[in-house]
Amino acid sequence: MKTNPTKLWIFVFALGWLFDFLFWKMKPGVNFAIFATACLVVAFYLLLSDGLRPNRASLMLIPLFGFFAAVTFIRAEPMTTFLAYTFTLLTMTLLAVSYLGGRWFQYTFLDYAGKSLQLFGSMIARPLTFTTNVRKEQAEAGVQNSRQNILPIVRGILIALPVVAVFASLLASADVVFGQRLEDLVNWFKLDNLPELIFRFVYIVVIGYALAGVILHAATQSTDEKLSNADKPLIPPFLGNVEATIVLGSVVALFAAFVVIQFQYFFGGVTNIHVEGYTYAEYARRGFGELVTVAFFALLMLMSLSGVTKRETEAQRRLFSGLGVTLVALLLVMLFSAFKRLMLYEEVYGFSRLRTYTHVFLIWIGLLLVVTIALEILRKERMFTFAMLIASLGFAASLPILNVDAFIVRQNIQREIYTTADDTERLDAQYFLDLSDDAVPELVAAYQNPSLPDSVHEKIGASLVCIRHERGMDESEPAWQSFHFSTFNADRALALVKDGLKDFEVYDGGYPVEVTTPSGEEFPCSPYYYD
Repeated sequence: MKTNPTKLWIFVFALGWLFDFLFWKMKPGVNFAIFATACLVVAFYLLLSDGLRPNRASLMLIPLFGFFAAVTFIRAEPMTTFLAYTFTLLTMTLLAVSYLGGRWFQYTFLDYAGKSLQLFGSMIARPLTFTTNVRKEQAEAGVQNSRQNILPIVRGILIALPVVAVFASLLASADVVFGQRLEDLVNWFKLDNLPELIFRFVYIVVIGYALAGVILHAATQSTDEKLSNADKPLIPPFLGNVEATIVLGSVVALFAAFVVIQFQYFFGGVTNIHVEGYTYAEYARRGFGELVTVAFFALLMLMSLSGVTKRETEAQRRLFSGLGVTLVALLLVMLFSAFKRLMLYEEVYGFSRLRTYTHVFLIWIGLLLVVTIALEILRKERMFTFAMLIASLGFAASLPILNVDAFIVRQNIQREIYTTADDTERLDAQYFLDLSDDAVPELVAAYQNPSLPDSVHEKIGASLVCIRHERGMDESEPAWQSFHFSTFNADRALALVKDGLKDFEVYDGGYPVEVTTPSGEEFPCSPYYYD
């Protein structure tokens, strides 16, 4: 990289200062997306100004980056935001390690591990080696080094300081408001703040230094010239075809027996469950986790066998592929069984966050299994890692599109509407109190729906009063760095029903706070957790 070191350090330390400005004593909000975007813009500017153009395949990561960065300040549900932060950083990492080569979609697990370690090493060592090499090249070419180039700047600052101080004191005397602002600025530099200032200065330097390493890595180490297992396998096949066939055949036979037994539950429904002596909850809970675990390890076993099994003839390759396809097909049936168990549980007890995550996850792992069948038939086993990446991205993108907390409110209220009169299960509005601001607009929309039964209407109203009361306890004014669309939309929605909630009374005499509905029912403002 031929960029002037002074130019590089100015930009990366500016990013470090921007991080401090956006995050110091600030709640998460739009600040993360701004900082991540600024890092990307600066990196592209420095690399492009050095004549280093990105590979077109690497540019495909930018829309993914933009989507997940936006989700961080649009959705507030914990898992959704966690995955948004994770995949924003992942896309930035992939951009850094494949900027010039663009072969990120061909990476295997070993490539991900190896390139992540290389990037981490560059963040530690490459800025030092870069500065040293540039100074050496400048000395050999007889060019004045950067320290001499910076001296005029330092002298100018030293001369300007007393001049600015004199004029500042005169202007402070001329204007009271300006004088107060100047005094606040001077007070900010008191020794009482010295430990804090030192700490902030240190992490600004550390962040800038690390970002310099990332940019230098993209400039010098992102060509993707060699990928693991690209020309020849890392571990040559050593397992005989007979042994692999026995292993796969045995597992296929076991899974087939399990699937045959499961078919009576697919079509027998509730009747078969009660004949076997299980309730809805017992049937839904029993074995669900085990089925998902079996699917995961069976898929891992298939991919491992695919990599180490000798297949010297076309007949052997067809036999192995046939058994592999059969195994994956049976796994799909078993996942369908797990999915049906989950739907039974949701039908009776409603949706929760964990059930919603699992619901979406099962769909994506099912799609991954279908793709695995296609890759095995086409003998494109190396693309399995890419297929897993796409499935992970799909799962992470599905949650904000679905809007998990709003979905839970909508589904559970609809379930309550269709509940029969002799059913003892009723709407658990207390669970809504544990949801994020994403749920508030949906709750307000339900409260404004005149077709809901009065009992449901009052429970939703009581939960909104609890939410409004809890939000009112925080009187601090959030800075613009912490702006969040979810909070903004929740505030607007609550303002719409402010007058409609006047008949609800709040009793704040201890824990928990209680709300009395217009009909006299008491509603505790304490969330109820369930999985």
